[in-house]
This record gives sequence, C-alpha cells and structure tokens, in this order.
Amino acid sequence: MKVLVILAHPGTRSFNHAIADTAVQALKENGHEAMFHDLYQEQFDPVLPYEEVPRGAELDPVTKQHVEELKSADGIIIIHPSWWGQPPAILKGWIDRTFRPGIAYEFKEGTKGFTAPTGLLKAENALVINTTNTPVEVILQVFGDTLGDIWDKSVLSFCGVKHFNRKVYDQMVISTPEQRKVWLDDVQTTIRQLFPKPGEMRIPA
Repeated sequence: MKVLVILAHPGTRSFNHAIADTAVQALKENGHEAMFHDLYQEQFDPVLPYEEVPRGAELDPVTKQHVEELKSADGIIIIHPSWWGQPPAILKGWIDRTFRPGIAYEFKEGTKGFTAPTGLLKAENALVINTTNTPVEVILQVFGDTLGDIWDKSVLSFCGVKHFNRKVYDQMVISTPEQRKVWLDDVQTTIRQLFPKPGEMRIPA
C-alpha cells in the first residue's frame, strides 16, 4: 500500500515528530510505502492563489506532487497539534491547495436541482493523530469534538475515505517520558492494525 503521511508541527524535536517517525517506521515494517511530508520543514506554501481555485487549474510542481500523492494514496495519516481547537494554518492551507475538485471530490446534480458532493479519493483508511494540552474530557464537555468533525465530516469522509480513525494524546505539557513511550507504542499498534502486512486482515483500531 501507498500511505500518505502528513506532519504539521514547527518543532523538529516535538512529540509530533516522534509520532511521525514511529508511524513511518511501522508502515515500512509492514511492507508499505510511506509518502512522508513535513510541511514546516519543506516550507509548504499554504496560501491558495486565486488562479489555482478553478478545477483543472495549472499547479506549481510542489503542489502538483502533493495532489498526485493524495490521489494515489491507499491510506492517509495526518499528525498535528490542536491549536485553538483547529489544525495549524499551514495544514489548513495544505487542505485548501491539495483537496481539489475533480481529484478529491466533485459535485453532481441532485434529483431536486441541488448539487450533492461525491468523494473521489481511493484511500480506504485515514488516521488523524492530535496532541493537546487540554484534557480530552474537558474538550468534549465544553466544545464537543469539533476538531474530529472537521476532519471526518468536512474533509475525509466528504472526499470518499471510508474509514475515519483518530487518536488524541492530551495534557502534553505535563506528560512524562514514560507516558510518551506508552503513547508511541499505541501509535505503532494502531498503525499495524489499520495498515496490516499484505495478506493480513485489517483490525479496527
């Protein structure tokens, strides 16, 4: 399988980077190809030019590569911190420029004249991994799972991904090295379950 792995965190020594390293290694150990991008290190331009908006617009080589990899991916893994309950701006810009009409989705005329979206991505499974300093139970109680809904309903399921999975590791600011090792072990287990070796049955995470 070809699995697209996207990391959005500016700190090269961050726990998000450790998660990404663990995910890529687990994919390779299971015999898959990891198409990995560190958006900050690669200085991905998140600004969507007006000329890029129309379907079929001419894309710069970097954006075109991202689009082609998204189109060809059998699975998607996205890793980022939760900032103000949202993805970092660079990641939002990556979505804007990469999840393109005719590639990730299209609108078809509905029976009553309105347009209904159709997802086009071939990826069966997507995994979003988030870190946050706020306890998950507090987030859910006060705000609900708005970040999960953005990724699931507004982006990935909308674009045809059949199975959405999510991991959240909270209270990062007070986490210990021992706790972080437990989390990395969980990342490794989750990746191996969602993207098993060829011939093995996928086990829901």
